[in-house]
Amino acid sequence: MTDKTALAAALLKEHRRSIDRLDAILVYTLGERFKHTQAVGRLKAEHDLPASDPDREAAQIARLEDLAKRADLDPEFAKKFLAFIIQEVIQHHEKHAENLGD
Repeated sequence: MTDKTALAAALLKEHRRSIDRLDAILVYTLGERFKHTQAVGRLKAEHDLPASDPDREAAQIARLEDLAKRADLDPEFAKKFLAFIIQEVIQHHEKHAENLGD
């Protein structure tokens, strides 16, 4: 193995360690986020509020788009990612409402 190849292998290993660490952060962060959105869902169900809040969702998408631009991340990807999360949250909220009605 040449010095260049060894250096490339070491750099690759370091990048992969960083990716693994960031993946773990993302998963735990999403878990924490869903704990809060589930609490919101329970509150909405208990107070007969709609599962979806289009104004809030639009504001969140705009905020995330701005954050993505500042983070040098494709804003379209960020919007799709948040839209996916919002849809999952709404499904959770609807389940809370259904369970409360049982």
